[in-house]
Amino acid sequence: MPAVDVYNMTGEILKKVDLRADIFCCEVEPHLIHDVVVWQLSNRRTGSAKTKGRAGVSGGGAKPWRQKGTGRARAGTIRSPLWRGGGVTFGPNNRKYAKKLPKKVRKVALRSTLSMKLNEGMLKIVDKIVLEETKTKVFLKALHLLGMEDALVVMGNIDRAVSVASRNVSRSKVLDVKGLNVHDIIKRKGLILDLGAIDWIEEALAK
Repeated sequence: MPAVDVYNMTGEILKKVDLRADIFCCEVEPHLIHDVVVWQLSNRRTGSAKTKGRAGVSGGGAKPWRQKGTGRARAGTIRSPLWRGGGVTFGPNNRKYAKKLPKKVRKVALRSTLSMKLNEGMLKIVDKIVLEETKTKVFLKALHLLGMEDALVVMGNIDRAVSVASRNVSRSKVLDVKGLNVHDIIKRKGLILDLGAIDWIEEALAK
């Protein structure tokens, strides 16, 4: 089991904690991480885009002009996709983008992502994530002391003060551990976990 330093909110090392090797030191599977990210982003799409084909456009019941003798190209309806205001050819029509992915694959990808962050030295564990004041500058100062200005902050029990203080910080995000996902982890450079989050992760991702 790898022994990792545990910090407080001022960046001081308090102790060490042993992490499960089968979760934080497993083989990184980039192709599975890619599959899970594609699955997440696809499931977020609503698929509500819709255009009208030539049958859905109103008007155009009569032939614009006679077939021959005018010198112009023949035309049967003003609803033709060739005409301005006509229908759309092969436009979107309420399709579903949702994909299916086995739960085991999602677990392996999450373990791979956590292991990757630990290997890169971009994973820090904090004993408890608390703020003296509910202010953005206090939250930013804590991230700076931890050396994690661009990071995903994951808490075992979400704290309202931390959540409110982080709302205006675009480079970081505070997340409840139950919503931990691959896309949010790889989107940010660093990852901060509190001890409560570690306990939940090791229980949820155990083989």
